Amino acid sequence: MSEKPRKRDSIGTQDKILAAAQVEFARKGYDGARVDAIIARAKISKNLLYHHFISKEELYVKVLERTYEAMRRRQEEIPLTGLAPLAAIRRLCEATFQTFIEEPEVIVMMNSENIHRGRHVAKSPIIRQLYSRLAGTVDAILRDGERQGVFRPGVDAIDLYISISALGYFYISNRFTLSMIFDRDLMRADYLEQHRTTIIDMTLAYLTQGAPKSPTPGEDADGHVMPAPPPAEPGRRKRVIAKV
Repeated sequence: MSEKPRKRDSIGTQDKILAAAQVEFARKGYDGARVDAIIARAKISKNLLYHHFISKEELYVKVLERTYEAMRRRQEEIPLTGLAPLAAIRRLCEATFQTFIEEPEVIVMMNSENIHRGRHVAKSPIIRQLYSRLAGTVDAILRDGERQGVFRPGVDAIDLYISISALGYFYISNRFTLSMIFDRDLMRADYLEQHRTTIIDMTLAYLTQGAPKSPTPGEDADGHVMPAPPPAEPGRRKRVIAKV
């Protein structure tokens, strides 16, 4: 067999292992996931798994990298460079929230890693590099907005991204309990769209407050007159099971 087919087979096996491990870690966390369950899901031998990954911890770090890379890839599918500052921030808000909606395992993995105080993320230079580039992109957008007079000065890019993420992260990570508490299916399309708008509006309101070209009351960040909001629809009294 030539070297190329061997290499393709090796990569294919690694991908199969990582996919199986991602499911197990997302469902049970680092402590709850078992290597035996991973090899059963991947339909491989334990020896083959340890041929590609020296330990459960190394496998977990690789799964974390795969998870964070998927999140950043989704965000980068909507290009931010070349857009006007307001439009770029809107796109960032939309892409970040949509990632949480479509890939909720990202949230599960983050929750699990925070229980371990980020010690596995600390072992991955790849994850830090991913977010270093993101911080640089967001900072460039903010500075551009400052120069144009549409954003307030001095906004920290990392703090802003954490705030945008938090608005979407909390909504999705707590969707089951909040749906029950408020008798509202938070995963219903109209409520998702409503919260997406909330994230964008709150972020732009903060960024434009006190800016030289900030909108007047009753206008949006682009200077357009805002329509009166429709009355909120009351929640329905029913058992809600949110699905993603």
